[in-house]
This record gives sequence, C-alpha cells and structure tokens, in this order.
Amino acid sequence: MTFGNHLLKLDPAQETERLVAALRQSVRQQLRRQGGVVGVSGGVDSAVVLALTVRAFGPERVAALMLPDQDSDPASEALARQVAAHCGVEPLREEVTPALVGFGCYTRRDEAIRRIFPEYDPAAGYKAKLILPQNLLDEDTLNFFSVAIVSPGGEEKSKRLPRAEYLQIVAASNFKQRSRMAMLYYHAESRNFAVIGTSNKNEHDQGFIVKYGDGGVDVQPIAHLYKTQVYQLAEYLDIPADIRRRTPTSDTYSAHQTQEEFFFRLPFEVMDVLWYAQAHQLPVSEVAGAMDLTEAQVQRAFDDFAAKQRTTEYLRTPALYFGREEAN
Repeated sequence: MTFGNHLLKLDPAQETERLVAALRQSVRQQLRRQGGVVGVSGGVDSAVVLALTVRAFGPERVAALMLPDQDSDPASEALARQVAAHCGVEPLREEVTPALVGFGCYTRRDEAIRRIFPEYDPAAGYKAKLILPQNLLDEDTLNFFSVAIVSPGGEEKSKRLPRAEYLQIVAASNFKQRSRMAMLYYHAESRNFAVIGTSNKNEHDQGFIVKYGDGGVDVQPIAHLYKTQVYQLAEYLDIPADIRRRTPTSDTYSAHQTQEEFFFRLPFEVMDVLWYAQAHQLPVSEVAGAMDLTEAQVQRAFDDFAAKQRTTEYLRTPALYFGREEAN
C-alpha cells in the first residue's frame, strides 16, 4: 500500500460502536460507576467524547460541565452549550475564576510576565500568550517558548522566555487545568460517575496535557486517535458544523492563540501523516516523496515528535511506589 493520509482513515461507525462498548465495560464493570462526567470546552475533542458518552449511558447519566475562567473565550461557552443541546444534555456551568484567584494563578503568572515586559498590565487591557517558533519544517529550531503580549491598541511583541520565567508562567497556568479537574471530580463523586477524559493522541503522547489536570481522569476514550481521526468521528456523530470548523485553540491565556501556535507547530493534517510515518518507521525518503517535502523537512518533524515525547514522559508516568517484600 502506498504511503499517504488514507492510512489514517477510520471506519467511523465501527470505531464508534467499539468505543461506546468499551466505555460501558470500563465504567460500569471495572470502575463500578453509573455514568460519566465530561468537561466540554467548545472544541471538537470534548464534543466527540460527550457524544460517545451519551451513546454509552444515555443523557440522564451524563454530566456536561463548562468550566470557564476570566481568560476564556466567550465563544467556547456558546459552542459548549450548542454541543450539549445537540447531545440532549443540560450543561452545568462552574466558574473557576474565584478558585484561581485564591491559588494566586493570575498574580503569579503576571509577575513573571512583567519581569520580561514591565509595561504588561491586564487591568489596562493587556493580553498575553506563550508561543513556539512556527518554522519547524524549514529551520532547525528548538522548542524554546517566547511570551507575547498584546497592548490595548493591538500591538504585539514577543521575547524568548528565560527558564525561570517560563517555569513560573506554566506552573501558575496549570492551576487552571487542576482546578477544573477538581470540579469534575466533585460532580463525578456526588453522582457515582467516572470522569471521562478528552485528550487525543496528539495531546496525550506529545505532552500537551497537565499532570493531574486534564491528564488526571478515569478513562481516556480517544487518546489513541490522531486529531484528524477525531474529526472523522465528529463528522459521523454529526457534531455541529460550527465546532468542526473552529480552529483548535488552547483557550488558556488571555490572548487568542491556536494549538499550532502554542505547541504543535504544524497543521494537524500535515503533522498526523508525518507522525504516523515516524511511528511506523517508514523511510524518510519515501515520506518526503509522497508529501512533496524535502528529506530535511521530514527529519525535522520526526526529531520534534521524538523530543516532545521524550521530554514529556514524566507527564504520562504514574506515581512511583517503593514497596518492600516482607522478610521470610
């Protein structure tokens, strides 16, 4: 079989049936829970997971939670409500801003940003985001983050982040995912439900997750699916077109940014095919010829995938236990 994006084609009806059966078996028989809680963000991943969970348990045994904070795009909530209505579920809204204020999420993050840009002032209308270099295929650039600020007048400027500031911004921002997960577990435990994760393969395996945040769930039904395969399921499940057409966003920082800009550095339709090729150890020359890329470009992508998987392995590592056998 020749190499190409057709290798990522699913039988969406068969995959849906398999995932629904697996959800029922894992949640009811293994976890002994009666339904599922899904955090709905307005993105295609959570929309697909919500639809699968409703098929598995019925809308009466599914809780769909919207978990905005002060930096969230209002469009995300509108789309989350749309997919919940599509699935026959009444969504619940839990504002996590007060918890994040209590944790010092915003003040700790902004303190680090001001060490780079002293003029940065969210109260005056400044916004910020983290970005990676976007020339992955054409230059040998490493995954060094920069912080970009956007002034009230719309002017954007960026600087590469020193290690200390980068770590502080990320650590503070990760309060968001961990606060949301705490709220998901409140609603799950109060109903005897399981928390159903929404991470796809790109996010889970490359490390676009927060440990004990969006990575800390009971079941991960789509973590084996490339993003383009999630879109195939979304079309089959008739997920609203507004969600399927929306460019995937991080919706973590106050300035708008796509997932490509923040982390992945490639469009999903290109990245997924290249990643499949790397995972199946296909020759660089064959991949380059099939995709109309140079061998150097393909190798840069392969190196980036490997580096992300290697450096984020900690996020996928469960707690380590140091048991000791009893002496005879």
